[in-house]
Amino acid sequence: MIDQLIDRIIEKGAPIVAGLDPRLEYLPQSLLDKHFERGINLEAAAQAILDFNIEILNNIHDLIPAVKLQIAYYEMYGVYGLETFMETANYAKSKGLIVIADVKRNDIGSTAEAYSNAYIGYTLLQQQQAQAFPVDMITVNPYLGTDGIKPFVDNCKRNNKGIFVLVKTSNPSSKEIQDLVTADGLKVYEKVAQKVNEWGQDLIGNYGYSSVGAVIGATFPHELSQLRKLMPKVYFLVPGYGAQGAKAEDIMGGFDDRGLGSIINASRSIMCAYRNKPWNTQFRPHEFGLASRAEVLNMKEEIHKALMNKKCNSYKIN
Repeated sequence: MIDQLIDRIIEKGAPIVAGLDPRLEYLPQSLLDKHFERGINLEAAAQAILDFNIEILNNIHDLIPAVKLQIAYYEMYGVYGLETFMETANYAKSKGLIVIADVKRNDIGSTAEAYSNAYIGYTLLQQQQAQAFPVDMITVNPYLGTDGIKPFVDNCKRNNKGIFVLVKTSNPSSKEIQDLVTADGLKVYEKVAQKVNEWGQDLIGNYGYSSVGAVIGATFPHELSQLRKLMPKVYFLVPGYGAQGAKAEDIMGGFDDRGLGSIINASRSIMCAYRNKPWNTQFRPHEFGLASRAEVLNMKEEIHKALMNKKCNSYKIN
């Protein structure tokens, strides 16, 4: 799966994943009015979000290789939200995008296996198998150790899927646990990095990267550079760009000399672009899809310039 993701990154000239983590307050009022005309309820909210997602995807799908769906923003609306999650994922795949489900799943034993089968495996129905969720890659939590990760790695091998393991997350309080020093002098996130290397060693593709990747926050640029050295064969999913404050220069430590190694997530800065300068002066609220497109183009340009300054970009930024 990692080779497919990298192929799309090179094809689109964009190491970018658009996060569709929608909240009702992100939607333009005209869209809310349309769907709440007959009453405010969970079903109407989920349908409004689906229309919002589809309009954004229609405007940016040709620019990016992948989309990331944070499932919590869909679970808020119950079964209707999960239907929107499914429909958004299917629509993104119909547009040629790789779908990353940000689910941060894990547990022990058979429960971890059930989570894994739900998202990147198959559910057995007597003598037939069915795929529950139409996604290609997911985020997972390593806190329970190897026996909690193995079912996900096994499904990556069987089904050509991928995972991104939480290693150094973008939130400020991640230091409370992830930066604790262990008995051998390494920090917790460094120990997790070692395990990620181990878990992914049998899934290395043609570009030299494993389908077992890592989540590394852009808000910690020093650690990002450090972890690139500690995990030379691990692809990074990098949140924290844009609304969380990280800039293109902050994420360069995650790339190798080919301009590969990281895919950068932006969510609010893309979804809410129509509200933010300079796009709010160029586009009306109902043109939120066009504003999102302008923001993605701007993000591509900023990353391209930073990669050129780093002299590590070997693929064309369209």
